Amino acid sequence: MKLSFTKMQGCGNDYIYFNCLEQPLENPEEVSRVLSDRHFGVGGDGIILICPSETADVKMRMFNADGSEGKMCGNAIRCVGKYLYDNKLICGDWVRIETISGIKTLQLFPKDGLVQTARVDMGPAELRPALIPAKFPGERAVSVFLAAGGKEYAVTCVSMGNPHCVLFLPEVKSLELERIGPAFENHPAFPEQVNTEFIRVIDRHTLEMRVWERGSGETWACGTGACASVVAAVENGFCPKGEPVTVHLRGGDLIIEYTEQTVFMTGPAVKVFEGWVEL
Repeated sequence: MKLSFTKMQGCGNDYIYFNCLEQPLENPEEVSRVLSDRHFGVGGDGIILICPSETADVKMRMFNADGSEGKMCGNAIRCVGKYLYDNKLICGDWVRIETISGIKTLQLFPKDGLVQTARVDMGPAELRPALIPAKFPGERAVSVFLAAGGKEYAVTCVSMGNPHCVLFLPEVKSLELERIGPAFENHPAFPEQVNTEFIRVIDRHTLEMRVWERGSGETWACGTGACASVVAAVENGFCPKGEPVTVHLRGGDLIIEYTEQTVFMTGPAVKVFEGWVEL
C-alpha cells in the first residue's frame, strides 16, 4: 500500500492522520503499531482515521501506538476539525465529528484561512464508577484510596468518553512515570485499563499535569485527561465550577471549562507535515 498522510499535533500530542474519505485503510491496528515507532516509522502517539459518517460531518477513529482502538481523543479531534476546514471539506466554522463516545461539536477559530485553535464540547463528565468503568463502590469515586506500585494514593475517577484516574500530588516533575504509570494502567480496579493524570494544583485556575495513557505510555498532552483533571479538581474543591482553568501540559496549555451541563476544551491544532508511506 502507498498511503498519503498528514502529521498533526495538539500540545505535542502527535498523531498520523489518514483521510479515509478518499482512500481505504485496512488493518489500522497494525498500521498504527508500525508507523507510530519513532525510530523505524513516522513517529507518533498513534494514528487517526477520518472516515465517512451517516450522523455527523465525519467520523474519527483513533488507534494508540500499541494498536488498540481508543474511544476518544481530545487533542486529535481538534486537529481533525482543522484538517477538514483547511482542506475545504466543510463550510463554516462549526463541525460535528462522530466518535465511539458520541458526536462532538467543535467551534473552529481560523486566521488567514487556516485554523489555529478549536473549542470542543466534550459532553458531560461521567462520575459513576460502574460506567467509567472502575471497581469502586458507591455513586462516585472521588478521593478514594487505591494501592498501586507499593504505595497508597487518593484518586478520583472520571470518564470523558474513556476512563481516567486522577491523582493530586505536591510535585509531578520528578515522578518516574515509566515505573508508576503501568501500575495504574493495568490495575485490576480498571477492567478496561485507565489513563492516569498526575496533577499539581498551582492555584484555583491553574493546574500542572503529566499523563500516562493506556496503550501509549507518557504523552506530552491528553485532551480528555485535561478535562478529567479539571472535573476532579472541581469535585475535590481545588477549582471553581463554571470558570476557565488552564492546564499546563508538557507540550502546551489547554483551557478547560467544567459546567453543569458539559465540559469545554479549547486548545491549538497544528499541522506538522504531509507525506507518503509505503507498507
